[in-house]
Amino acid sequence: MRPVTGTPPTRDPDAAPRVAGEQRLARPPSERYGAPPVAQPPTSPSPATAGASAVRGIAFGATAAILGAAIIVLLGGAMAVSAGLLVAAAAIGYAVGVATVVGAGDTLSRPARPWIAAALAGLGALLGQVGLWLFARTEGGVLPLIDYLGQTFGLLVPLELLLAAGIAWWRAR
Repeated sequence: MRPVTGTPPTRDPDAAPRVAGEQRLARPPSERYGAPPVAQPPTSPSPATAGASAVRGIAFGATAAILGAAIIVLLGGAMAVSAGLLVAAAAIGYAVGVATVVGAGDTLSRPARPWIAAALAGLGALLGQVGLWLFARTEGGVLPLIDYLGQTFGLLVPLELLLAAGIAWWRAR
């Protein structure tokens, strides 16, 4: 039961009479097709970009590239995988692209962000190749870096570098 108040609610004289049990909307449905409300600019940065900075984006991308280099050394050295390194390079490119975007947010300019991510991913894949050579040296290898990579992996090395850089560039756009 509703408590009784001193004055009855006022009604619009133009409104149609109410039927018992009838429910009415607070606003007519056609109002949603009117002009959209004016949005106020946020006074503080959104939580997604609150900690974003260019240095953070580069640091996140570099961390992903170093972890990817370690994965290349693990797969290509200890596990002796060769063609699967292309998949690892693609994963490095994707991870570096995502990490750069997440860390930097909108603080890096649109044209610069993909190129930074591509450079980091390419350097990560290259670091992985150097790590493979160093692993081979610990196993008794004596070839110089270029000769070892050329004889052991051949065209896979430049393909890995291009794949990692290309996917990072694409993902960071």
